[in-house]
Amino acid sequence: MPQFRIKNGNQMIAEGAIAAGCRFFAGYPITPASGIYKSMIDELPKRGDVAIGAPDEISALAFCVGASQRGFKAMTATSGPGFSLMIETLQYAVMTETPVVIALVQRLGPSTGGATQGGQGDVLLAGNAIGGGYTIPVFSPSTPLEAFALTIHSFNVAEQLRTPVILLTDKEVAMTSENIDYSALPQPGTVVRKTFLRRNGESFGNYRFSLPGEIPEFAPIGGKEKVTVTGSAHDKSGRLQKNSPETIEVLRHLQEKVISKSEEIARLDIDVVDGADTIIFSYGVSARTSMEAVAQLREKGERVSFGNLQTLFPIPEKEIKEAAGKANKVVVVEENIMGLYRTQIERFFPDKKILGVNSVGRMVAPGEIERAVLSLN
Repeated sequence: MPQFRIKNGNQMIAEGAIAAGCRFFAGYPITPASGIYKSMIDELPKRGDVAIGAPDEISALAFCVGASQRGFKAMTATSGPGFSLMIETLQYAVMTETPVVIALVQRLGPSTGGATQGGQGDVLLAGNAIGGGYTIPVFSPSTPLEAFALTIHSFNVAEQLRTPVILLTDKEVAMTSENIDYSALPQPGTVVRKTFLRRNGESFGNYRFSLPGEIPEFAPIGGKEKVTVTGSAHDKSGRLQKNSPETIEVLRHLQEKVISKSEEIARLDIDVVDGADTIIFSYGVSARTSMEAVAQLREKGERVSFGNLQTLFPIPEKEIKEAAGKANKVVVVEENIMGLYRTQIERFFPDKKILGVNSVGRMVAPGEIERAVLSLN
């Protein structure tokens, strides 16, 4: 029997985090992500877990990294201005191979921007925040139901790959309430990081691996093993090194472990129509608008395919190309000035017509998308 409850995206992110096994949350209230903060502050202590209000965003992520290094699944939530403050600690988490989930709820920017206005302007900031050109996974839900499922997926990927993961949403998805059928909630399994078990006197190395895509076994700080954690360049044991061959191997591994699993962790919702000459790609709230436009176009006899990009980084190149197939026209819908994600994927289609449909400070209307597609005919 259906079991409906009215929930918004922020609430479903919190519920997804708890379902994934999150036991620590630290955050600083910021619109439009404060609903995640409130839900975690309300719910985690009831389970004997920890949720705390940090004095600022820098401290919030640092607390989460520390909790993760003790072996607990951890998450924080913020918006663009707070995320900017977190980037140094985010890079530290990449270098130390510390799993952590950051829910980044976009609003109009830059700077403090418009706290109560939506936007999708943090896409490239989220996907390219790591010095040295490293990639971290970025997932983007378009509905509260997707928010629940992708939060669990974000935790699973963070634990599987020992990496920070960004759950990138936007004000409209985060704060719009709708009926959720709890009887239909996805129940994906949960992943925990592989822990080190001493074998035949084997020594522990916090960053030890044999192959570039292999994930080092984890041991918690304060446990039985001596754990060396540093944000500086290091060898497989954690000893500071500048440019030794082993250090370079570790630095390559930080990228390779994510890229080698890119197809495995990718999540896309593709609706392909045979013989379609046009495909529309979008993400977040703009994906919902695009789906409405696709339905209207199909009612008029237009053969249009659609791709809801729930994975933004690593860019799912293979899946995007396969979805486009033989279509001659590609439309990318986003709520930002430049068509940020379009700039990332247009190189995949050198022989197709590429069009961006964009807005700033407001959602893209279905009619705008419809007119744009028809203009390509």
